[in-house]
Amino acid sequence: MPLHESKSCGLDTEIHVWKITETFEDLFDQVLLNDTNLIRLNNMKSEMHQRGFLSVRMLLQSAGYSDHDLYYDEFGKPHLSDGRHISITHSFGFSAIIISNEKTGIDIEMQRDKISLIADKFVDTEFDFLEREASDYIRKLTVIWGVKEAIFKIQNEVGISFKDHISVFPFEINDYKTSALLTFANLNKEFSIQFEEIENFTLVYAFEKN
Repeated sequence: MPLHESKSCGLDTEIHVWKITETFEDLFDQVLLNDTNLIRLNNMKSEMHQRGFLSVRMLLQSAGYSDHDLYYDEFGKPHLSDGRHISITHSFGFSAIIISNEKTGIDIEMQRDKISLIADKFVDTEFDFLEREASDYIRKLTVIWGVKEAIFKIQNEVGISFKDHISVFPFEINDYKTSALLTFANLNKEFSIQFEEIENFTLVYAFEKN
């Protein structure tokens, strides 16, 4: 399938979303990988993971970049050669990237009931506004997980706990936005959050507030 969604968020940020319907072969034939990422691809055991990896390269191309413009630091965080910030995500049938002049993180997650089984591992103060019996409980949990993933991708420091160090402020699904706070070591940072739902997936993107 071609690009699912492409949009601008402000003057210096763009988001690209891909719905992965192609075979591995179809995707592989359309992208050019650098030597390092070709090795990474060949070492992946899951074809779903491989297709997600390749679909991200399709997104890079749609944004005017190639795999040769992308590199990873020693912590596994992606960077673009022109100095702009990039964050990458893929989950089952979707992948997404966000490119910005600001520090940013993105995450996409399938909405699944099983997230309620691990809620105690990543939810703390958020239980104050969550209603376990509400019809949107799973959807809200998925937003909260996505927020914490996106913030971790921005800060990317060993020792950060989703439950203990990242707090998401109250929100409603129809708000499509919220805020969050990271308190870790000597850090005390607030983030603005936007989210949307695509089919049965939740897409979350975060920006560090100045």
